Amino acid sequence: MASTSTARSRTIRSWRFATPVVAVAAFGLVACTAPETPSDVAGTTPPVWTGHEDPSGHGVAADSPEGTVEAEFENAAGTTVGTVSFVEEGDHLVVTVEAEGLTPGFHGLHIHTAGVCEPNSVAPAGGEPGNFLSAGGHLQVDGRTEHPSSGDLTSLQVGEDGTAMLVTTTDAVTLDDLRADGGRSVIIHEGPDNFANIPPRYTLPDGAAVPDMNTLMTGDAGGRAACAVLE
Repeated sequence: MASTSTARSRTIRSWRFATPVVAVAAFGLVACTAPETPSDVAGTTPPVWTGHEDPSGHGVAADSPEGTVEAEFENAAGTTVGTVSFVEEGDHLVVTVEAEGLTPGFHGLHIHTAGVCEPNSVAPAGGEPGNFLSAGGHLQVDGRTEHPSSGDLTSLQVGEDGTAMLVTTTDAVTLDDLRADGGRSVIIHEGPDNFANIPPRYTLPDGAAVPDMNTLMTGDAGGRAACAVLE
């Protein structure tokens, strides 16, 4: 009797270990087959697909170079200090910035009109040279003149270790706007952007209106610390 019981136990243990192997083998056969017709019968296997995009429209989006603009930031010494990407998502763009080697604090972040990042350069309108002035002013599209401008983005906050990451959105520009006229640039400024938010109680000499034109055009964000060419 004891030997019969032992044999039965061995048989049960063998079945328990064999079952998962059979199941895995069966799953492998299903997963390697061509896409199947959907079934509403409980317990059946749903269709499978290969690649990045779910044909139902609910999975991970396929890689789409046409829907993305990317670039690297360089400082005036020519050192790469970060990246920026614009990804089309519905009626807006998702903007992602990663950076390092910057001064801690808030930094203005703007899309500029020209896709030219030259240190110690002169602005398209002329004047004294300075870092990345070749990028021109803040981007305005479709003849707009309001402020903040079309190219104004959320400020970049840099930590004490000099690194920063920002994910934000904008619907003020499109990828076509970024690619137009030979491309644009993105500037990380040396200081924070006040977005021309100066209360009227602050007055200028001779009672001039505030904010003044310089503040409207630049946000008083100071010099240009890094630049990325969008193409």
